[in-house]
Amino acid sequence: MTSSSDTAADNLVLIDIQDEVALVTLNRPEAYNALSAAMTAAIIEAFGALSADPSVRAIVLTGKGKAFTAGVDLKELKSEGGAAMSADNLGTDAPLVRALSECEKPIIGAINGFAVTGGFELALACDYLYAARSARFADTHARVGLVPGWGLSQKLPRLVGINRAREISFTGNYFSAEQACQWGLVNEVCEDSELVGRALASARDIAETQPEALRRIRALMNEGWELPLGEALRVEGERSGAYNSTIEFDVMEKRLEELRARGRKQ
Repeated sequence: MTSSSDTAADNLVLIDIQDEVALVTLNRPEAYNALSAAMTAAIIEAFGALSADPSVRAIVLTGKGKAFTAGVDLKELKSEGGAAMSADNLGTDAPLVRALSECEKPIIGAINGFAVTGGFELALACDYLYAARSARFADTHARVGLVPGWGLSQKLPRLVGINRAREISFTGNYFSAEQACQWGLVNEVCEDSELVGRALASARDIAETQPEALRRIRALMNEGWELPLGEALRVEGERSGAYNSTIEFDVMEKRLEELRARGRKQ
């Protein structure tokens, strides 16, 4: 992307790029940012473009209005005969899942309101989450008669523990941002007015790191999360040895001095 502010697919997704950070805002507030086919296509387009944009180092994803996103647009789902629930749109190869999982830039979810069912799954596709104090989460798949297809049934237990995840998914009850933080789902709860600013500040911290090292660390964490610990440790050892042996340590000394100066300011 060449401009600091852009839109995707008729303003359904707003993109603003400043200081190597992209703010992506779901912009269908009148429908609680429900994931219609057009909205989903706009998200896929936006993340594909941002992943390929060398001027972007990190991404913040949020929603406009009272919801992050309420999930799949059920009205459209009914009118189109359930096309969004086809096998092509679910699972690890689903275009929306791949748009975020294959994005080369870290994604911070700034959960500004309701994150429900498919919207909850979209939140779980981010690298980590901040939440507004008013944010509320729920997995209502069992209540509406659907089965998760974008990763929730496997990611949620790994984040909050299997018994807590069972309670969340079996009951379909809402829970608060504070509870999400206590359970390890959310990193920080912010006042509503401070949420996006706090997420952008974290993204700018990411943008200051060494890009190639960050890319490799993120890949190790994401891939290792899906492996047994012993195998993941072996992969880390192999990759760190291969990469770290190429580092020019005179350059690293300068970075260490910059890091010490930064530490003194914190």
